[in-house]
Amino acid sequence: MLIFTCPYCGIEADETELTPGGEAHLKRFGPGSSDEEFEGYLFNRENPKGVHFERWRHVYGCGKWFHAARCTLTLEVFGTYSAQTFEPPEEIKERIRAKRPGWKWRNFS
Repeated sequence: MLIFTCPYCGIEADETELTPGGEAHLKRFGPGSSDEEFEGYLFNRENPKGVHFERWRHVYGCGKWFHAARCTLTLEVFGTYSAQTFEPPEEIKERIRAKRPGWKWRNFS
């Protein structure tokens, strides 16, 4: 079972108290974008084996959205952080690099 710490209220919550919201750090396309850009935004997602960045909502707590870094193979959670950021904090990146030497942040926006 996944256990996340909400970066807003500080409560440790298991995945049954949360709602997943898909991949984090996507560039959103809306009005004025081409059909190809909007189609890519809606349907093209990364599905990595390994470190993944996701959006989660603390439904049975503060109700806020946040981002989480976790490994899809081991279910290890590297940390959580505010949804209002464009990339993970350096401390989370360092935690990932410590366990996954050679890992590099790929900016999706």
